Amino acid sequence: MTKNTEILLTADGYLELEQELKDLKLNRRAEVVAAIKEARSHGDLSENSEYDAARDEQAQLEARIQELEYKLEHAKIVDTNNKDLVNVGSTVVINYMDDDEEEEYKIVGSLEADPFNNKISNESPIGAAIMGRKVGEIISVASPNGSYDVKIVSIA
Repeated sequence: MTKNTEILLTADGYLELEQELKDLKLNRRAEVVAAIKEARSHGDLSENSEYDAARDEQAQLEARIQELEYKLEHAKIVDTNNKDLVNVGSTVVINYMDDDEEEEYKIVGSLEADPFNNKISNESPIGAAIMGRKVGEIISVASPNGSYDVKIVSIA
């Protein structure tokens, strides 16, 4: 990530990252150190694959800790009080005009996006198209397969 990047997070997303960081620092670090100690006790380190694996795991753990610390340091928690306009943190019901199907999505920052749980990024094609829009508006969404229209049914 580039320096001075603002990372949009919902309050829930921020808490999840904080909890993961706390778990990594308090629990996983101790487990990895114990694994290194155990592997070290097996003798010659130059031919000890357990030791190498434990050191690799430690490097990955420390990289993840640094990544989380950076994200939390540069996070901006979005205000989700405005229910008049679609914004990060909004839960939006949209109607796909082509087939008259409705779908509910939570708009989140790109770090929290999870399409399988209907959490879409504000940077995704549909997220970007409906940002700042009101209930009742019909918006054309550009996608790789061509554009389609959606109507905002509700914002919560």
